[in-house]
Amino acid sequence: MQTRKKPTPTLAEEMALYEQGYSFIAGLDEAGRGCLAGPVVAGAVILPRSENTLELFAGVNDSKQLSPAARERFYEHIMQHALAVGVGIGSVAVIDERNILQATKHAMGLALKQLTPAPDALLLDAIYLPKVALPQRSIIKGDARSLSIAAASIIAKVTRDRLMVELHKEYPHYGFDQHKGYGTVAHVTALHTHGVTPHHRRSFSPVSEMFGLFASTND
Repeated sequence: MQTRKKPTPTLAEEMALYEQGYSFIAGLDEAGRGCLAGPVVAGAVILPRSENTLELFAGVNDSKQLSPAARERFYEHIMQHALAVGVGIGSVAVIDERNILQATKHAMGLALKQLTPAPDALLLDAIYLPKVALPQRSIIKGDARSLSIAAASIIAKVTRDRLMVELHKEYPHYGFDQHKGYGTVAHVTALHTHGVTPHHRRSFSPVSEMFGLFASTND
């Protein structure tokens, strides 16, 4: 029995917007929405418009489909060859105050502001930014369909993973360098053992339940 090969991102969505007269199309994606700790990070990428763009970024895919080593390699390649790259961060404080969806939109807005040239149209992975006055296309599983969104997913994921590795140095008992803040068994066990740090999302379960019992002395 043959296994179906997963589709790889293309430039079809970008080409459709080029044909409508848009020139600088930013793909956006985030990393860390489902974590118990750490920020949510958004990436924004404008790829160059040329005949060899698809070839230049061959292998770029949804960050979840790539190994850590491949993500790091593509991160450097995107930073070097993309027309523009932006990163935005939604802090734990913003997540707890506004909710994770609003924090994600906040991070994406920050990422967009870093892009030079400024985009004139957006491609997003299953999200819409009502406060951004630009044409937008929200695409389900966009990181698997649009090369620009896939590139943004890599920028967001690698940036966030690096932040969590740095956080591990401050809180080595939690294993942030391994699970990156996701709710693994090891992470939840560490929460029960060591309590809640200032970098845990108090609005997220099970942290919200634990916070009253295990308020961190680092607050």
